[in-house]
Amino acid sequence: MSPRPKLVLVGQLSTFPWVFDAAERAGIDVILVPRGDDTTESAGRAAAVVELLPLDIEGNPEAALAALADRYRQEPFDGIMAGNEQAVPFVARAAKELGLTGLTEEAATVVRDKRSMRQHLRDAGLGAPGFVLIDNPDDWADTLTLRFPVVVKPANGHSSFGVIRVDDKDGIEQAVARTCKLVEAHLGADDGLAPEAGVLVEEYLDGPEISAESLIHHGKVRVCAISWKGELTGPYFQETTLRAPAQLPAEIIAAVEAEVVGAHHAFGVTEGTTHTELRLVGGVRPVLLEMGARIGGGGYMAHLAHVSSGIDMAVDALRIHLGLEPLCWREEPVPAGHAAAYQVPVGSGGRIKEIHGLDAVRTDPRVDYLVQTMGPGSLMRPYPDFSGYPVIVLSRHESDAEAEAYRAHLARTLYVEYEEQD
Repeated sequence: MSPRPKLVLVGQLSTFPWVFDAAERAGIDVILVPRGDDTTESAGRAAAVVELLPLDIEGNPEAALAALADRYRQEPFDGIMAGNEQAVPFVARAAKELGLTGLTEEAATVVRDKRSMRQHLRDAGLGAPGFVLIDNPDDWADTLTLRFPVVVKPANGHSSFGVIRVDDKDGIEQAVARTCKLVEAHLGADDGLAPEAGVLVEEYLDGPEISAESLIHHGKVRVCAISWKGELTGPYFQETTLRAPAQLPAEIIAAVEAEVVGAHHAFGVTEGTTHTELRLVGGVRPVLLEMGARIGGGGYMAHLAHVSSGIDMAVDALRIHLGLEPLCWREEPVPAGHAAAYQVPVGSGGRIKEIHGLDAVRTDPRVDYLVQTMGPGSLMRPYPDFSGYPVIVLSRHESDAEAEAYRAHLARTLYVEYEEQD
């Protein structure tokens, strides 16, 4: 019997089980490079993890790469994959250094920089909102050439961190200063924000938001699932609900897929998996907002894809990074139902007193996963700052209407109570 393949997984939070469960299903051993905010105890308990390899990829990437190469020389592994947005450039560089399957360093650089993505989209004749880059908050007046409302965001941010809608020119100076201050406050933390990336200000696109989950092998792109995120109008863009498959006409689905495939070619993404966020302008025209070269939602978007399309996206992502053909290239998947994700809103933020409704969710047969990341005593920062979602619920349903009804039920019954502030 051939030995189980080994894959280095960089920065996947161990309390998010989806990629680890997929590795277990696929018979793949995981060498985990833990995130800085993870714990050794939790990381060691994750499914399929056979080794922990602590590396400081943010603080000292050169030493981290040298240590990884030394580990490879001692006992070669078969692949490497990024578990979060910040790890993407390091993983691309490591894959090149070790001769493993992965993104090119050039593509990794593009998908970590929203400004670069916008320019590549324009060069390829694809849709992109008007934008300017602000390197210094004192240069906020450069944004006055844009059509308002606009959206201010870190050029290499994630999870709607620091994202603010500004409706008129009177509010732009304050919003730019606020986002710049948030970026500066998080530098050196586990957010992976680069000081030289700057702040992007772009024209706001009116319309519902969707996401697309894709696999890419030898340059061929397969859009596995399209999820509905709803009307996110700001001023902050906290995402609470996704449902898959999105209930859209066939012609809009085809337009979304064409836009997503075109973006992969424009960015040079030829191997791996991606999470792409788009707006449907006027409800019909897809315009790409950003693409991440990793499984979205800390891994849970692969579960939504698995339920709604039948494609075991996390398993196939792991296979691609091992240099293997994804299973969905030769098998016709069978959808298992409608999937939904509910992220309990942070709301006003504060120190958590209690999370209400957890027991009922744990015993609900519609729920596939309940992941609690924070509990009583934890401090939650409200948007536009971001400290994570306290609870994530993944459920499956017979119809989209049932999925939406369950989301509404959770919004009423599953919520955070904060301690009273003095």
